[in-house]
Amino acid sequence: MKSAREMGLVACTRCNRVWEPGIAHCGRCGHKLQSRNPLGLQKVWAWWVLGLICYIPANLDPMLITRTLVSRQDNTIIGGALELGRHGSWGIALVILAASVAIPVAKFSVIAALALGVRHGSRMSAERRQHLHEIVEYIGRWSMIDVFVVAILSSLVQLGAVVAIRPGQASLYFALSVIFTMFSAMAFDSRLIWDAEEGEVPDLAPLPAPSPKDPKEEPAG
Repeated sequence: MKSAREMGLVACTRCNRVWEPGIAHCGRCGHKLQSRNPLGLQKVWAWWVLGLICYIPANLDPMLITRTLVSRQDNTIIGGALELGRHGSWGIALVILAASVAIPVAKFSVIAALALGVRHGSRMSAERRQHLHEIVEYIGRWSMIDVFVVAILSSLVQLGAVVAIRPGQASLYFALSVIFTMFSAMAFDSRLIWDAEEGEVPDLAPLPAPSPKDPKEEPAG
C-alpha cells in the first residue's frame, strides 16, 4: 500500500485537506503546505531544552510556603511528598512523586529517544515508538497535579495571621516545564518515524520550492 507522500499528495496540517503537489498554500484555510517541516526536529529540541531548564529550579526551589505565627516552612516537591508520607499519607505522596518526578523524567526521556531515533536509528520498532509518542501526548494533560494541589491549598488555608499557605516560585517553573514539554511532544511529527524506517530523514535538507499554481484549484478526482 502506497502512502499519500509516495502518491505525491500533500495534506494540510491545519485542516487536513489533501492537495496535489506544487500548491504553495491550502485553498481551504490558507496554511502553508509542507510534506514535512524541515525544521521539525529543531523545534522539538528547542521546546525540550526549555522544559528541562525550567524543570531544574522546579525541583530545587520551594513549591509550597507555609507561614504560622512562629515559623515558616518551605517545601520542595520531593520534600513536601516526604512530609505527607511522614504524616501517614503515603498514597497521596506516591501520587505526587509519580506525577511530579517519574512522569516528567519519563517524558523527557521518551521525547529525546524519539528525536534521536529519527536521526540516528533505533532498535525499537516503529510501531512501539508511535505508541510511545501517543502516550506522551496523552499524559501531558495530567502533569499539572502539583500546581492544582498548591492552588487549592493556597485558596482554602488562609487563616489570617495564624496560618497562611502560598505557592512558591517552583510552581511557576513547574507549570512552564509542563507546557514546554507538551509543546515539544506536539512539535514532533510521528511520520518522521516511518520516514526513518524507509531510510529518509527529511529534516536534513530543505523541501523543494513549489511551482506556482492556483491555491484555489481543486485536485483532480
